[in-house]
Order: sequence, then C-alpha cells, then structure tokens
Amino acid sequence: MSLEEGIALSKRVAPKYAPAWRSKSPREQAAMAMYFLPHGSRKPTLCPTRPRVVKWYCPFADQSRFPSGHRYCINVYTGCSHGCVYCYAAGYQQEQVREKRDFAKLLRMDLADLEEFDVPPAPIHLSNSTDPFQPLEATAGYTRLALREILRHRHRFTSVVILTKNPRLAFESECVDLFHQLHAPSAECFVEVSLAFWRDEVRMMFEPNAPSIADRMEGIRRLRQADVPVVLRIDPLFPRSLLSDGSSNGAYQDANLLQPQTLDDLERLVGFGCDVGAKHIVYSPARIVQPRSRPLSEVMRKMRKVYESMAAPEKLTFRGGSWRLPSANQTEVTEPLRNFCSRLNIPAKCCKQNLLETR
Repeated sequence: MSLEEGIALSKRVAPKYAPAWRSKSPREQAAMAMYFLPHGSRKPTLCPTRPRVVKWYCPFADQSRFPSGHRYCINVYTGCSHGCVYCYAAGYQQEQVREKRDFAKLLRMDLADLEEFDVPPAPIHLSNSTDPFQPLEATAGYTRLALREILRHRHRFTSVVILTKNPRLAFESECVDLFHQLHAPSAECFVEVSLAFWRDEVRMMFEPNAPSIADRMEGIRRLRQADVPVVLRIDPLFPRSLLSDGSSNGAYQDANLLQPQTLDDLERLVGFGCDVGAKHIVYSPARIVQPRSRPLSEVMRKMRKVYESMAAPEKLTFRGGSWRLPSANQTEVTEPLRNFCSRLNIPAKCCKQNLLETR
C-alpha cells in the first residue's frame, strides 16, 4: 500500500480507537492503519483486527476511557492451565488449553509487516489472556521463540513486559539471557509476577493449579539474583473483615470461606517485595467475573455473597462482564496495601496506572 492509501485507511478507524491515532504524525497514522486495519474491508469504520499474533493490546478498551494507546500483546497460547477462579480472561476465553496453530509462521509474518509498514515503536506485553510460562511452555517453547523473534526486531518495541505466575520456569527455561539482551535503560524488559496470597491454603482455593507461594517466591529471588527487573503484582486485592485487626473472617466465615488476605498477609507480601528489590508493586480490587458459557465456580458464587454483604445497603455494580464493589468499598480494599508500600518506601501503582506508565 502507498502512503496515501494508508492515510485514507487511517481515516476509517472506528471512533473507539481513533484517539490512539490522533497523537501520531500522518506517516505514523498510515503505518498503524496498514498494520492493524483490514485492507480489503468494505465497512465504513474499521477495528484493529488484521494482525495474526502481534495484536492490538486490548480490543475491548474504548480509548477515550482507557487511553492505553498504540501497544501490542502476544498471547502465546490459547487458554491457561492455572485455573484461577477470579481471572478476568474467563469472561471471554474458553477453558481449553492448547498450542496455537502455525504460531511461529504467523509471528514472523506479523513482525515482517511491522518492518514493511515501518510502524512506530510501542510496548509489547506477553500476555494478557494466558500465562507465557505455564507448564505448556516447557514442551512447546513458544514464549522463548517469541522473545527471540522480538529481539531480532527490538527497535520496533519500546519495552517488553512479561506477566506470569511461574517465575521459576521463567528462570529455568533459558530465558534469562534473553531478558538481559532485551533490556536497555531507555527500552526496558521486565517480568511482572502475580503473588496475591501469603498462605498456600488460600492460593489453592483461588488459584488451584498455579505454582505454590514458596515456588513463586523462590523464582522471584532467582530472577533478581540474575539481575532481571521484577514487578510484584499483589493483584487482585480482596476485601477483608470489617474488624481493623483482621482477627475475624466476618462475612467470609458466614460463607464458609477463608479470608483471602489479612492485613498481616499484605504487610508480609509488601515486605517481600522490598526485600527482593521489586521495581514497584501493582494492585487492583478483585472483581467477580462471569465466565464465558459456564456458571460461576462455587468459590466465586460464595465470594459474590461476601461482596453483597460488604456492599450493603448499596448494590454491586455489574460492568464489563463482572460484578464490582462500590467505589467506597474499593478504597477500603486498596488503602492498607498503599499504606504498607508508603511505609516501606516502595512505589505502589494501580493496574491501570502501571499500564499507562509503561512506555
């Protein structure tokens, strides 16, 4: 396509995504349109649906409300074996875990297109909807492949972010050298590790197939000893007992559930982040996600009753396929963690802030 054709194509981008185009020069707008938008469509407005593997970061986000802008995501597998009952991806993704057909071929085709259209550099994330270091990686190796290919085209990406619950496999899968090669002062590569719980009995209730707490902590320590930058995600955050000392389960006890995160749990998690030298800590309030084509799990049905009890007399908000606590309750949920981070002098960022500040 010519530059003129690319500019004409860019004018057809759907209003939902248009803000991401407006800040770019005409040439950059054309390049983004040629990469992200379908070339042969007769529709008057177009969405970023063309790429095969290296895709638009979040296809659901309206840029006027969630200005994530031009950034990429590679979901290296379909589905995730961790089985986390709170996962937002359950709202749009099937449970089946599998390799992607022709992944290597399609990845290289997308990267070649980035070069051909001279798309301006942007952050790339692995992954939004699957763990790149779930057990399947040990045999399939798609994450290692993706990182090697990204390295070959490093100038197309400002930062490289890897999100996982399995930092030990990230360390043991011969990726540490790749992390180092991908990292630069002005173009970072770092690993974000989810570690929301301090007690393994709670982890087994909410993350039944994910690595244990001890395994994750050991993996984080190994990455840090290898000088790999790590962000600790104490995410999601669940509401606690109404008692300030956290000594009673309150609504959790009524629902026959363990309290997910006591104040002591949160303080220990933040302390661990400080001890290992995490860049910062990421948090967000937990939502009750309605899974795609199946009912809520037993745990999340009980959690919904807990949320309803804690929100009373207000009602839960249902938005984007999930139930959420009222804003006042959400502040109560997140404030202790932010206070612990402030006391221990480690930056705390809500999930949205963390994303938007990754450049």
